[in-house]
Amino acid sequence: MAKRDYYDVLGVSKNAEQAEIKSAYRKLAIKYHPDKNPNNKEAEEKFKEAAEAYEVLSNPEKRQRYDRFGHAGNSASGGYGGGGMNMEDIFSNFGDIFGGGNPFESFFGGGQSRGGRRVVKGTNLRIKVKLTLEEIAKGVEKKIKVNKQVVCKTCDGSGAKDRSSTSTCRTCGGTGSVRRVTNTILGQMQTTSTCPTCNGEGVEITAKCTTCHGEGLVRGEETISINIPAGVSEGMQLSMSGKGNAAPRGGVPGDLIILIEEIPHEILKRDGNNVIYDLYISFVDAALGASIEIPTIDGKAKIKIDPGTQGGKILRLKGKGVPEVNSYHKGDQLIYVNVWTPKALSQIEREQLEKLRESPNFKPQPGKNEKSFFERVKEFFE
Repeated sequence: MAKRDYYDVLGVSKNAEQAEIKSAYRKLAIKYHPDKNPNNKEAEEKFKEAAEAYEVLSNPEKRQRYDRFGHAGNSASGGYGGGGMNMEDIFSNFGDIFGGGNPFESFFGGGQSRGGRRVVKGTNLRIKVKLTLEEIAKGVEKKIKVNKQVVCKTCDGSGAKDRSSTSTCRTCGGTGSVRRVTNTILGQMQTTSTCPTCNGEGVEITAKCTTCHGEGLVRGEETISINIPAGVSEGMQLSMSGKGNAAPRGGVPGDLIILIEEIPHEILKRDGNNVIYDLYISFVDAALGASIEIPTIDGKAKIKIDPGTQGGKILRLKGKGVPEVNSYHKGDQLIYVNVWTPKALSQIEREQLEKLRESPNFKPQPGKNEKSFFERVKEFFE
């Protein structure tokens, strides 16, 4: 099922300010929150959908990519993002919306319904991937070695020396959270917050692992296979969920953010989805016509130069450009014809040209038989 437009999900216009986007998400989060809609699958999906829309539109960089490329700007085929946010990701962002903490845990005690303990998420990683024009046009699989934080094998990410080196947190009793009752003019108010002793993990370490020194993580290297779809462009970012830094104590790994860099082609130039090639021909070929071989993304191709071709003419090879991301549409290859004039002539060549100088066919007649360069360009793109 295709994703809905993020602006439609939040019910705001594309020109909406950040305050309006934040307010719209706040209302939807409260309306569809799982604690207010227990065992309601439809409400849970709408809750996740709203959170995903807010996560993109509240970030200026992600919003700009979304406005330009749509859903393909922040996710792509082959396993990049697109799988939605999990509930822990959503609740971890609530502090920004409700001014610190999950309001439903504070007023409705909803935190315990998700197990009580805070799930830690690993940090995201950013890498740059350089691609040739040919790789961009066809899509490519890249195997990249990434240096990152991985789970310590000695303690299996617990940070403890052994199983006997941990104990239930004395402050929270293993729940990962503490509750406080405050007397107010409205009566008693109960609030829930992360346990300050165990930092929400529910356990205390009495003896640290000697390999990771209690962190649960060590530096390591992982070879990651990245499927990059055809049609990506310079500056586009792709995301691989769960391929970033690992998280200790069985937490959720961060994401891997891939920044696309385009290696300039030696001959061809890219203009959006079109490919540009500057063709230089002699005025003899321009006058008599010729069959010329030119480079394309797919290899060599032969084109026909009609007799009497003028400098500045633009030829088109349909469908020989770069495809759009996640689309069957492809751009074209545009060939700009330039008539090359020799700078050095032999005596015989000079004499032959002198004889042709006075011929009526060799005298320019602008406006009579040929349109101007600007008229041809305008006509080409109309």
